Amino acid sequence: MRLHNPSEIPSGTVHRTALLVGATGLTGSTLLTALLADSRYSAVYTLVRKHALTSHAKLIEHIVDFAALPTLPKVDDVFCCLGTTIKIAGSTAAFHTVDFDYVMNLARAAKKSGAQRFMVMSSLGANAQSGVFYSRVKGEMEEALRELGFAELHIFQPSFLVGNRAISRPGERLGIAAFQIISPLLFGPTRKYRAIEATDVARAMISAAWLQKKKEGVYVYLSDEIQKMADA
Repeated sequence: MRLHNPSEIPSGTVHRTALLVGATGLTGSTLLTALLADSRYSAVYTLVRKHALTSHAKLIEHIVDFAALPTLPKVDDVFCCLGTTIKIAGSTAAFHTVDFDYVMNLARAAKKSGAQRFMVMSSLGANAQSGVFYSRVKGEMEEALRELGFAELHIFQPSFLVGNRAISRPGERLGIAAFQIISPLLFGPTRKYRAIEATDVARAMISAAWLQKKKEGVYVYLSDEIQKMADA
């Protein structure tokens, strides 16, 4: 673990510290790059299951067991990009462990350590009453996070994510191509179903953390709103 040296941060910067989980995923990896490049953050902590290859003066990496997290460092902003698929997880139970249990373990530990803002990536269609298992788990996760009482909770519900995936299958590539062709045809109420770049989601998550003149509370951003934040 590399200890942060305050002298490395430019003077005059409004400093905050960030904690990122899910830094090796599609959105998390682009978010990590953006956070490290953002001079408003003096240090960026990551929680990972095994050592990552990224190295940076502001990066402080912790290898953890998400089922039994240690006491977390005190940070201002938490960015959660934890998530998997039922196919990758291997079962619905394993999926629930990652997308609900691990997220909640993180949130409780972060709240206990004094984090003020929690930014979490959920999914379009998340609903605790949904008949679709994936959407139901995401909805249950959102409801459970609301009950923790963060000063600010920012929930992002992107549509189909586009980007350079570590694991790419032929069928998935065809699906992405088809979705990108259809997306420009979606207007009005259907605009929220447009595909969105993972880099844009990452940009919007950081923007939400720095929104000015807002009250404490819970904020939910649909995919089209995320796009507007990224383009602003």
